[in-house]
Amino acid sequence: MHLDFIDLRLFVAVAEAGSITAGADRAALSLAAASARIRALEQQAGAALFARGRRGVSLTAAGAALLRHARQLLRQAEAMRAELGEHAGANQATVRLLANTAALYEWLPELLAEFLVAHPRIDLALREQGSSAAADAVREERADLAVIADHADLAGLDAQAFRQDRLVLVAAATHPLARAPQLRLAQLWQAEFLGLADDSALQRHLRTQAARAGGQLRIRAHVHGIEPLCRMLARGAGVAILPQAALARVSVREHLFAVPLQEPWAARQLSIVWRPAPAPAPAVRQVLDWLCAHADGAAATGAG
Repeated sequence: MHLDFIDLRLFVAVAEAGSITAGADRAALSLAAASARIRALEQQAGAALFARGRRGVSLTAAGAALLRHARQLLRQAEAMRAELGEHAGANQATVRLLANTAALYEWLPELLAEFLVAHPRIDLALREQGSSAAADAVREERADLAVIADHADLAGLDAQAFRQDRLVLVAAATHPLARAPQLRLAQLWQAEFLGLADDSALQRHLRTQAARAGGQLRIRAHVHGIEPLCRMLARGAGVAILPQAALARVSVREHLFAVPLQEPWAARQLSIVWRPAPAPAPAVRQVLDWLCAHADGAAATGAG
């Protein structure tokens, strides 16, 4: 097979996203160009790499084999680039960092901006990801670090406590639910919700919790960004489940009420996680040390 790294990165992106459209977006390609590249890959392989369905794509046996090799080749290419950069005096490195919605929106922007200013030779590939999927990505070496909630399985990873996070029901002061002392998810099946983007880590998490509780949230609109969502809530357009810390930053916070959710998954410990072995690369260690130095938690501990 004749492969280039654009094809490999696209293939991995589609495999991880479960969608050619989403994979094309991650790879910064048009859908038409991405589809053509995937078809060309399958022609070279002599076998289908993806099984197409109404809800996206899934890997075939041939696709799973290619994914394993593609990830290895991309890791080797990155290691080669970093080592050659050292010889050239550039020493530029990229650290892959995943974060759940709460961490990405509330705590990491300023912290990571300060890191980039202080470390001009380290780049960050920062992406939002659900906590369980992010933990898997770190274990499988598809990411270097993640900041995620403690409901994820941290087996095989080391962890450092980062922040406390609580999900609350947010509504306008005039909304009938705003004055409730507390609420259970089962009390909200008839409520009209606004949500973040459908593919956001928080919305995926809420769908999972609703399914476990035997119901479904009625989402009237998906909004990109917590600020515009809260501005709509303040006008009485519905209710939303959001990180409580998010309310401190929105411009309409005085018009909103936060109602505690009496659910075990609503109170969360966010942690920084990484693979204990092999030892993190120098650039990864610098990002890790920076995050740990700015964490609210105690010293790093092994998660087992």
